[in-house]
Amino acid sequence: MSIAERFINRCSNSGKRRNAGSQAAVFTLALALILPVSANVDTDKVYEPVSPTVEQARANILIARQLQFTHFRDLSINDSLSGDVFDAYLDYLDGQHIYLTKKDVENFNAVRMGLGSALKTGQLQPGFDIYNLVQQRIIQRLEFALGLIDEGIDKLDFEADERILLDRSKADWEADREALDALWVKRIKNAVLAQRLNGSDDEAIEEALRRRYEGQLKRAYQARSEDAFQAYMNAFAGMWDPHTSYFSPRTSENFNINMSLSLEGIGAVLQSDNEYTKVVRLVPGGPASKQGQLEPADRIVSVKQEDEDKAVNVIGWRLDEVVDLIRGPRESTVTLEVIPADAPDETVTETIAIQRDNVKLEEQSASKEVIEFERGNERFQIGVIHIPTFYADFKAMQNGDPNYKSTTRDVRELINELKDEGVDGVVMDLRNNGGGALHEANDLVGLFIEKGPTVQIRNSNNDVQVLNDEDPSVAYDGPLVVLVNRMSASASEIFAGAIQDYGRGLVVGSQTFGKGTVQAVRPLNHGQLKITQSKFYRVSGGSTQHKGVIPDIEIPSRVDKTRIGEDALEHALPWDQIEAVPHTRYFDFSGVIDELRMRHEDRFEDHPEFQLLQKEIEFLKQQREQTSVSLNIDDREEHQSQIQRTRLSIANARRDIHGGDPFDSLEELDEWQDQQAADLDNTDEELDFIVREGGNIMADMLELDQRMASILNLKQITAQAQAR
Repeated sequence: MSIAERFINRCSNSGKRRNAGSQAAVFTLALALILPVSANVDTDKVYEPVSPTVEQARANILIARQLQFTHFRDLSINDSLSGDVFDAYLDYLDGQHIYLTKKDVENFNAVRMGLGSALKTGQLQPGFDIYNLVQQRIIQRLEFALGLIDEGIDKLDFEADERILLDRSKADWEADREALDALWVKRIKNAVLAQRLNGSDDEAIEEALRRRYEGQLKRAYQARSEDAFQAYMNAFAGMWDPHTSYFSPRTSENFNINMSLSLEGIGAVLQSDNEYTKVVRLVPGGPASKQGQLEPADRIVSVKQEDEDKAVNVIGWRLDEVVDLIRGPRESTVTLEVIPADAPDETVTETIAIQRDNVKLEEQSASKEVIEFERGNERFQIGVIHIPTFYADFKAMQNGDPNYKSTTRDVRELINELKDEGVDGVVMDLRNNGGGALHEANDLVGLFIEKGPTVQIRNSNNDVQVLNDEDPSVAYDGPLVVLVNRMSASASEIFAGAIQDYGRGLVVGSQTFGKGTVQAVRPLNHGQLKITQSKFYRVSGGSTQHKGVIPDIEIPSRVDKTRIGEDALEHALPWDQIEAVPHTRYFDFSGVIDELRMRHEDRFEDHPEFQLLQKEIEFLKQQREQTSVSLNIDDREEHQSQIQRTRLSIANARRDIHGGDPFDSLEELDEWQDQQAADLDNTDEELDFIVREGGNIMADMLELDQRMASILNLKQITAQAQAR
C-alpha cells in the first residue's frame, strides 16, 4: 500500500468528524501524491515517497516532551503552534515560494491545525506527506528548467520590460502551474543574464545551468526518510528558539567531531538556509579566516577539489554532505563558489580557493601591539590586545599541565608586558569574537576588577546562578576601552557587559550579536536534541539576549543588522531583565561621555577612512534595498556598470589613502585581491583605523579626567570623600 493510500485510509477511518470541505481537501492532497506531476518527468525515474520509521516516531515523542518541559521558553503545543509549525516547515521546504502553488498550499489546510497533536504522539505521516509532495514539485520544476535549457537559451527574450523579485520569501504563492512556469522562465533569464554579463558564452552558460539543475534533480530523487524527519523536527523545535535543533545520527556525529576540532577543513561554521548552505561564522585562526575572502552570510553554490576539473553544485544538498565535501586532507585546496552576503542577487557569485588545515590553538591566541599618540605636549602610549576567541586547552588542563594555554592566562601575560612598556591605557579588541569558554569570560573580567559577580544565569525554573570572580587581585587597574562589533557574541558580550556595568571602561563599536542563551545537547534514541535551557543576564540585571551590548560610543558597521544578529532570527527569545546583583561602580562616565562622543565625531567627520566606510555602507544599503532586477539586457548592463564603477571607485579611494596606485579595471582589482588572499603571510601594514580610534578615545579619556588612570586612585578618592 502506498503512502498516499495509507493517508486516505487513515483519514477515512479517523474517529474525528470532518466536514465535506475538509474531506475533499485531504483527498485532493492524497491524489496529488499518487498522480504524476509532469509530462516532462523522465519515465525511467520515479520518485519513491519516504516513510517515517518507528525509531523516528519514538524520537519525536521524546523531542516533544523535552521541548515542553525542559526548554527555557514555556510554550504549549496547541492549534496556534500547529499553524506556526506548518508555516515554518513550508518555509524550510520552499522558502522562496518557487515550487508550490497556492492550490497546493490550500490543499494542506486539512492537516495544518492538526500537526501539533500529531507531533505530541509521534504521528509523523502528515509531515512526511507534505515533504513528499514538495519533492515531487521540485522534480517537476527542475524538469521544466532543463526543458527550457534544452530548447536553447538563445530563444529567450531579453528585450521585454520585465523584472524579477530577488527575495520571494514574503511573496504570494503563484496561483497555478502556468504561473509557476512563467516565474521559472524569468528565473532562467535572470541566471543567463548574470552569467552573460560576467563574460560567459551561451555554451558555457547552458553547461553550468544544466549541471546545476541536474545535480539538484539527482538529490531530489535520492530523498531519504531522515531528510524529511530532520526538516520536520527542526521546523518544530525552531518554534521555541533558533538555537534549538534536532541532529540526526549522522549530523550528531559531525557535531561531536566539530566540538573536538579533530578534523581538518577550512574552519567555518555552516548551516542550512533553504536550499543553500550558509556560512554562519569563521573560526578564528582557521584557514578561511586567514585566507580572508569568505564572509559570514555567504551562501555556497559549488565545491571543487584540487584534483577535479569541474565543481560539484551543492544547491539542495544536505548539510552533512556539503560538510563532508568541504573537508579533506591537510594542505589540499578546496574551491568554493559562493553568493557573497552583499551580492545584489543570487546569480552573482565569487570563487574562493582555501587551503585546508587544522585550526591551531596558538593561531587563536590573544596578541598585542602598542600605538602612540601625540596630544599637544603630551605623548600617550596605548596597548592593544586582540582576542579572537575565548579559548582554553581543555586536554592540557585535564592532564594537569600547569602551563596550559587559555585566554585569561595569555592576556595576563600580555598585560604584564604592556605595563613593562609603560602604556597609559589598554584597548581590548573583541571584534568578530564569537565567544567560547564561559569560564574564560568570567576569569577575564576578573583581571580588571576586584572580587565580584560577572554574569547571572537563569534557567527555566527561574533559578539564578551567579558566577563570581573570587580573586581580589587586579592584573590591570588603568583606563580601558573594549572594541566590539555585530559579530561579537556570547562570551564577548558577557565580558563587554560586565566592564560596562562596573564602569571599568568604555565599550566602543557597534551593537553586538545578542546571543545570550545557553544550550545543552541531549541524547535521544535516534540522534540528539540541542536545546536552550538557560539565559545570560548582566550583573545590572539586563539580558545580553536579543539586544546584545549597546556601545557607549557607536561606530557604524558594514554588517547588515537585518540579516546578521539574534534579533534577525525567527522566534529568538526576547530581551528581559532580572534583579541586579551588588557590584562596585568604579567610574561614572556620565560627566565626560558627551565630550568623548563629540571629540570622536569631530575626528571622524574629516577622516578619509571613515568617509569611505560611510560610502561603502550607503552603497551596500542601496544594494540591499533593491527588491527586484530587470530582465532587459540594456537595463541590466547599465545597472551592472553602475555597480562596478562604484566598487572600483571605493577600492581606488582606499588605495589612495594607503598610497597605492589606482586600479584601471575591476578585473585588475579582483586579481589583486586574489593575490592578497593567497598570501597567507601578508599583513596590512596600515593599522586598522577602528583600533586607532579606540586609542584616540583612550587619549581623550586621559586628557579629560586623569582619575581614570587607576581604579586604586578612584578608591582613594572615594574614601577621602567619605571621610570628609
